[in-house]
Amino acid sequence: MTVFVFGSNLAGRHGKGAALYALKNHGAIYGQGEGLQGRSYGIPTKDHYIRTLHLDNIRMHVERFLEFARNHPELTFNLTAIGCGLAGYTPEQIAPMFADAPGNVRKPPEFR
Repeated sequence: MTVFVFGSNLAGRHGKGAALYALKNHGAIYGQGEGLQGRSYGIPTKDHYIRTLHLDNIRMHVERFLEFARNHPELTFNLTAIGCGLAGYTPEQIAPMFADAPGNVRKPPEFR
């Protein structure tokens, strides 16, 4: 199974960008801010109040995702450029968090 990986908020309000796309097309669950949801996986980049998380907090959520990906080699994860849209970070700030991603995580061009 291929999983669409998108930037989310902790409230699970998938109202814009890749999160809305995940909601409409990949089974994301409104109200669930993190983790596997249908054929999608949310990585929080914003808090419950839709404020951008600090990079250290995003890194914690990325590490949780990478652990999940390592534990599920049967899945392929199509990663979007999380944190680089509505959250306002640059690929140079976010991409290093995925430097040791397992082979089943397909990085977007911005992160390569």
